[in-house]
Amino acid sequence: MKLVVRTPDELIAAIPHLLGFKPDESIVFVPMRYDLPIARVDLPITPRDRDLVWRSIRDAFSHYAGTGASFGIVCVTDDRRYADAVGQEFAVRLDSIGIGTHMRLWANDSHWGDLDSGESGPQTEAARERIAAMTVLAGRAQPAASRESLATSLVGDREPVAKLLPKAREAAGLSTPRAERSWALGRLNQFHTDGHRLADGDAARLLVAVDSIPIRDRLLDDINRDSAGSHVALWTDMTKRAPDDVRAAPASMLGFASWLNGDGAMAWCALDQVPRDRPYDLAGLVAIAVQTGMHPREWEAVRSPRPERRTDLGSDLASQQWSAPLGPVRPEQGM
Repeated sequence: MKLVVRTPDELIAAIPHLLGFKPDESIVFVPMRYDLPIARVDLPITPRDRDLVWRSIRDAFSHYAGTGASFGIVCVTDDRRYADAVGQEFAVRLDSIGIGTHMRLWANDSHWGDLDSGESGPQTEAARERIAAMTVLAGRAQPAASRESLATSLVGDREPVAKLLPKAREAAGLSTPRAERSWALGRLNQFHTDGHRLADGDAARLLVAVDSIPIRDRLLDDINRDSAGSHVALWTDMTKRAPDDVRAAPASMLGFASWLNGDGAMAWCALDQVPRDRPYDLAGLVAIAVQTGMHPREWEAVRSPRPERRTDLGSDLASQQWSAPLGPVRPEQGM
């Protein structure tokens, strides 16, 4: 998705649509080229925090942007004076690796300001409506109110599926891996066709099926740039409904599909749903992809059936992002 923005007001209105949520107390790096990522981190307060932020984005920016690229820096906070100081610091840091700063903006909930020219103004409803209309026409979901609300959207009623898991496991034990793989692929294709929410019984059976690595990998191989949106819908629902003992696979599938679909914030929220006491290789691989700023097109170039075996502005804004909450700083990237 590309958005044509004409004013600082429209740029501020576009940022939530590009990130997938409305940022607060954040610093956002907006590229002047359509093929580069937009980046968000929690606004760093201490010198140590600022160093952590810089280390988290420096390598990715150096690798993907390179010398001669240019970014806008937008600080979202009520403290305009601090926004000016931190924006200037990161402009200097970017310059040290050959990346220019095209503009430095400040914004709170109602106003924006150009930190270089001193120009300022209100955030208008007209700008919000114009940007929202463009994203609707592009088929983009409207942004969440906050990153926290985005994370909360992945928690649903897990009890109905939990009650059916013993029966689903018993049935899978009486079946064969080949039969369960065939059923899972058929059910996936049915969802691609009708988009209907799975009944509790089918949801339990699918969660048991993808708990098997070979079956999960076969379904993972179906995820590409064209099918990613459908997979995001399916695995979002499965993650919301999956009890702890079967949630690692659907959450990791959702993380991968979200990243491939250009939604780095959702990818991290999905990975946060992987139970912390159950390390999961696929989740780790997705985390590496978003942390290192890997472009989804690189995955398409090296794609294989077993992924865990390898381990602008101007006139356009690309729907790319990585977003990193501090402690630890975690860069999130997408297209």
